[in-house]
Amino acid sequence: MSKERFLLDDKDDPWESIDKRKISHALAIRDFMLGPGRFLPDPNETLQKLSEKIVNADVPLDRCVTIVGLLNAEGLASMRVWNKDQGAEAHILPHSPESDRGYRRSPAALAHEHKQWVFFNPQLTEEAAFGIVKELQGDGFTGYICAPNFMANGMHSIFSFATKAKDGFSQEDIAFFKAVFPAIAACQEILMVHRLLKEVTRTYIGEEPHRRVLSGDVRRGEVSRISSAILFADMRDFTQLTSTMTAEETTSLLNTYFDCIVPAIEQNDGEVLKFMGDGILAIFRDVESDVVASNNALKAALLGLQAVEDNNVNDVLKFEVGIALHFGEVAYGNVGSGQRLDYTVIGRDVNLTSRIAGLCGPKGQKLLLSESLKERVESGELLDVGEQALKGIDEKQRVFAYSF
Repeated sequence: MSKERFLLDDKDDPWESIDKRKISHALAIRDFMLGPGRFLPDPNETLQKLSEKIVNADVPLDRCVTIVGLLNAEGLASMRVWNKDQGAEAHILPHSPESDRGYRRSPAALAHEHKQWVFFNPQLTEEAAFGIVKELQGDGFTGYICAPNFMANGMHSIFSFATKAKDGFSQEDIAFFKAVFPAIAACQEILMVHRLLKEVTRTYIGEEPHRRVLSGDVRRGEVSRISSAILFADMRDFTQLTSTMTAEETTSLLNTYFDCIVPAIEQNDGEVLKFMGDGILAIFRDVESDVVASNNALKAALLGLQAVEDNNVNDVLKFEVGIALHFGEVAYGNVGSGQRLDYTVIGRDVNLTSRIAGLCGPKGQKLLLSESLKERVESGELLDVGEQALKGIDEKQRVFAYSF
């Protein structure tokens, strides 16, 4: 049987079908979503207040769900759920075949395909119609609405409303939802665009640069400095190791390597600033103290190297990593030409850390420390490998190796 029977006709003006006593509630919802609802720091609070306002309008709402897509490496979509007896909470839907199959069997897929609202009584609908019907039946819902939202950037999302009222949603209830939905959709789009902008810039240029760019730091030549412990890691013999690999195999190797090092950095309050081929540049800010930052960097390096060792025990494709640690100053700067800029990391201390990392192979060491970082860490497991001449650095630098 065709699912098109669940589609709602939206030709009529919904405002003409609303009880006059509810118009003031509808206008209040519209004003809230286009006004203060956009500025609440937590979208869960926006959903909570919206749902409460709908209930206060004597519309029998028991559950409200909003799902928006993400531009995120770890999540397919963000889902927020408000239940009348529990409040609002957020969930991340992961990238997975199950998520794709779930969407194809959902009312949202039908709503997006036909650009119309979907409406049905779960108690009178066969389970095979949609994947969600059995769950709705079990929870006692008697009315369900799925409203698609199509956005200016080409993305789309959904809002769904569900009730447990004896008679489900009335035609007047549906008209009420349709009257207030343009404001709901506009607020959702504004919040989503803000979130996507933050996610995309954070994903591709890093935590600190994304904050600076979004705060207006976009002029070429501007430089800011941060005192921090600096970590530079790279894979040994990367070029030789990947010379016979396909692009897909090389990408898989890099991701395995990054999965060893990056979580260790983030677990110890570090920030990855750049991926440079097989190189990783990260900092540990001097927030609490230079000693804390330096010890966090050392912990991260040791944890990352242990993850590499664990991988090499369990994985057929083995690789080695060299890591250098230094305490100094990182400089951020906008460089480029015309409309094309890069928010990059520059400075003598960054170059010095990179050069020390280049000594790991020749010295046969996994972890090397500069003298400035060595003075700030609590470890007796260090071997003095002497003063080293580093390319591009005027003075020789005393370097220490961590003894494993």
